[in-house]
Amino acid sequence: MFPLPAKRSPDFLLVLLILSLLAFGLIMVYSASAVWADYKFGDSFYFVKRQLLFALIGVMAMFFLMNIDYWTWRSWGKLILIFCFLLLVLVLIPGIGTVRNGSRSWIGVGAFSVQPSEFMKLAMILFLAKYLAENQKKMTFFAKGLLPTLLLVMSAFGLIMLQPDLGTGTVMVATCVLMIFVSGARIIHFLLLGMAGIAGFVLLILSAPYRIQRITAFLDPWQDPLGNGFQIIQSLFAIGPGGLFGLGLGQSRQKFFYLPEPQTDFIFAIVAEELGFIGASFALLLFALLLWRGIRTAINAPDLYGSFLAVGIIAMIAIQVMINIGVVIGLIPVTGITLPFFSYGGSSLTLTLMAAGILLNISRHAKI
Repeated sequence: MFPLPAKRSPDFLLVLLILSLLAFGLIMVYSASAVWADYKFGDSFYFVKRQLLFALIGVMAMFFLMNIDYWTWRSWGKLILIFCFLLLVLVLIPGIGTVRNGSRSWIGVGAFSVQPSEFMKLAMILFLAKYLAENQKKMTFFAKGLLPTLLLVMSAFGLIMLQPDLGTGTVMVATCVLMIFVSGARIIHFLLLGMAGIAGFVLLILSAPYRIQRITAFLDPWQDPLGNGFQIIQSLFAIGPGGLFGLGLGQSRQKFFYLPEPQTDFIFAIVAEELGFIGASFALLLFALLLWRGIRTAINAPDLYGSFLAVGIIAMIAIQVMINIGVVIGLIPVTGITLPFFSYGGSSLTLTLMAAGILLNISRHAKI
């Protein structure tokens, strides 16, 4: 086994940033969901209690994984990936997979549900980090280096698209492509694949009428203000009045049944409305600092495997943040991507905290 440097304390600033984002997110989940939760369930704390439960589970998992040498996952990565592939197949079976908002993406576990596609993102990172560390020299060759990794990634993407869940699939593919790029793959290969990817993405959009409607709503939401353009219009109506300092915590107007389910994908709009430009900028600053510490951990990891693993984890979080906020402020079409640490959702929050635990363990061995 690779002789890892002696363990030290984890990156304290990284721990502080993760817990700060989590606490910020819990406060905003309550603020954004209280009205809807009280109306639907007669309990204004309904969503935040469930989110707090998953936060506790996730934090325990984070500290547990923080104390397990990340090299352990080098041996288990393949089995974890196979298990997640199995879950992606099972979720497509009627009676096992649960349909929500038109997507069969969840498997019910008692009163809760698990979204396998979320865990596939981490499984792919674990496996790909090992593959890239062992085959870095091959990555400059298309047939024996780049192609096998892309076939694996696109197989997982294909299963996720059968649900369908374009948002999660896009995050997974983008994360893997960034890892492959960092490994030293040739830019010309990426340019050619990028052209093919754009063509494939266009075909995916054209193959589903609701995706075309989302693109249309993105280009001109006022063309259908009560239909496909409704969500983005209400999001912008939340952000605009927030101004510099916001309306005040808990004082959002859009959460009063204007912005649909504001505690999920569009929670950042409530942050901007209640806390204004300053509050929203503070949230972005926390994410930027998290990205910085993650990159620092990747650069100073003791081996290639640790570097690729850290790159994959921090890329996954950063890509989700950029897509989610891009959607909320109207820069890109609606995709259904959660905002890490903020959006309500047990699978997403637990997965993010588990990944953070692995990143923290890498920081314990970093050469700094």
